[in-house]
Amino acid sequence: MASPRTLADRPAPVRIAAMSDIHCGRSSQGTLHRHFAHAAEHADVLLLCGDLTDYGLPEEARVLARELSVARIPTVAVLGNHDHESGRAAEVTDTLRDAGVVILDGDTYETNGIGFAGVKGFCGGFGRGALGPWGESIIKQFVHEAVAEALKLESALARLRTPHRVAMLHYSPIRGTVEGEPPEIFPYLGSSRLEEPLTRYAVSAVFHGHAHNGALEGHTAAGTRVYNVALPLLRKLAPQEPPVRILEIPGPDAVAGPSGIVYGERRITLGDRRRMG
Repeated sequence: MASPRTLADRPAPVRIAAMSDIHCGRSSQGTLHRHFAHAAEHADVLLLCGDLTDYGLPEEARVLARELSVARIPTVAVLGNHDHESGRAAEVTDTLRDAGVVILDGDTYETNGIGFAGVKGFCGGFGRGALGPWGESIIKQFVHEAVAEALKLESALARLRTPHRVAMLHYSPIRGTVEGEPPEIFPYLGSSRLEEPLTRYAVSAVFHGHAHNGALEGHTAAGTRVYNVALPLLRKLAPQEPPVRILEIPGPDAVAGPSGIVYGERRITLGDRRRMG
């Protein structure tokens, strides 16, 4: 009978670099590549959680694609609200996919025993303050959009059979990581409907952006850790460090429980400066 494996015998953890709200514009050429190079040096996969462009223009996506050329690791992304601004999200998606970026919209991506499920998400508020489908048809359509995004996330998570699942969104699934923003805009920063699929499946970590002045970390009701990786927030809270959040996920044979990562989670960047939601 084989002896139990020790911690030293386990496969090396997978390092995830994540950022969001890049807002790449025509004038961003030469300003972002150093962040992506840092991510490639310190991580095995790069996650971009929406607002990749400033106005959702294909020419902005082409600038971003050139900046990303230094990141010679798998790059996975979801779109954000800014990427839809000009009604050309499909062109933005095609441009980035042509550059090798995996764009998720209810889709999945797997590498090194980790499955990534990604959607943009939507707004609508949190908990008892969440908008309900009642009254005018336009309100019902608004709520339907949040429900549809949550269902896409749930479907993607259900298809994953990897030892670890990681969820990527643009909008926040919890109130905790938008704390710090004006309370009046909380309903526009995310929706607790997005949290529901995260409680049905064992998810090791959740990444999102959108809340530029929110909190770095929070957790779902089930205890899964949620990370706000909006680039403006990372810059503000750690101005001397690259605005990239790096997280280690255990090797493929370490199983995630309902509260997330079992062992090996470590922050490489941002030191111990954190604002908990």
